Amino acid sequence: MSNTPFTIADIAREAGVGTATVDRVLNQRPGVNPETAARVKRVIAELGSTVQRGRPRKQGNLRFAYVLPEEKTEFVEMVARQIAQAASDFRHQHITEVTYRLPASEPAKFAKGLAELKDCHGLVVMAPDSPIIKAEINQLVRQGIPVVTLFSDMPGSMRHAYCGADNRAAGRTAGLLMGRMQFSQGRDQLLCLAQSSRLTAQSERCAGFTQIVEEKFNKLSATTLSDLTGKGEDIEEAIIEFIERHSLKRRLAGIYSAGLSAESIVSALHRMKLTGAVTCIAHDLSLAHRSLLISGELNYVLNQDSYYGITLSARVLREICEHVRGALNFTRPRTEIITVENLD
Repeated sequence: MSNTPFTIADIAREAGVGTATVDRVLNQRPGVNPETAARVKRVIAELGSTVQRGRPRKQGNLRFAYVLPEEKTEFVEMVARQIAQAASDFRHQHITEVTYRLPASEPAKFAKGLAELKDCHGLVVMAPDSPIIKAEINQLVRQGIPVVTLFSDMPGSMRHAYCGADNRAAGRTAGLLMGRMQFSQGRDQLLCLAQSSRLTAQSERCAGFTQIVEEKFNKLSATTLSDLTGKGEDIEEAIIEFIERHSLKRRLAGIYSAGLSAESIVSALHRMKLTGAVTCIAHDLSLAHRSLLISGELNYVLNQDSYYGITLSARVLREICEHVRGALNFTRPRTEIITVENLD
């Protein structure tokens, strides 16, 4: 019998199973053979100590790392500010938060940065969908460190939970709104824009958008431009070049931004004298998007409560670390439709 806390990795090694199996047994989730579950429980009893995820706590607080892309997009900067604003809430929950920014454009460096965070009790990660990053997340989980994805999921990885809105549904919502608009005769082309960040959130939104347009609005056609990068003026030039190259100016009915700021889109439409003729939908209620809604240059903003998502991710990690039954049963942020009429 020992008074030393043991991690999930310790239990998995003694029982001869994977850490995911131990996690299922601890949280009473299905999918484990009864004999295997009995063996895991027997090992826990034999160890005779508190079972703890990650490294044993040296202090009273749990230390969680928020890992965000280094690239300074408006949404990521807003998330970083809100994490800082949540510090007082975290202190009341005995959580110490540390924020790291890693280069999303260089997956190998991003993965290496994650590997250096093994001293944390848990990670909240917003990362591009890359095999090398998934592999590092899986390795962290195998070592007993829980990982939660934030706003952009990492499908196929061993992450414990995703805290964010359903991005496929958000894209379908944008497509539904766009398809129900009344367009001038001859305007039947829709354009979906995304950055080259490889965030699953944006690819899921684009997929949902094009799906519902194909399913419900056969008089419209959706095209995706998903490799936008650089500063605002570079994105603006790329949009104009794409529209002119594909002869879309007279046929363009609407533009859906799956993740980038609508400022560049609105500026491009101004330069092409398409303001008012083209419907524009974007994500996230930033100050810039609020102003564009008020001016009428942006028709809809699809928004999720990002502060709730941030605090939810910390709560889920804490409950996982403390082995709270039902830690993974929670309500994710919902997608809200914001117009100039319901701004608060």
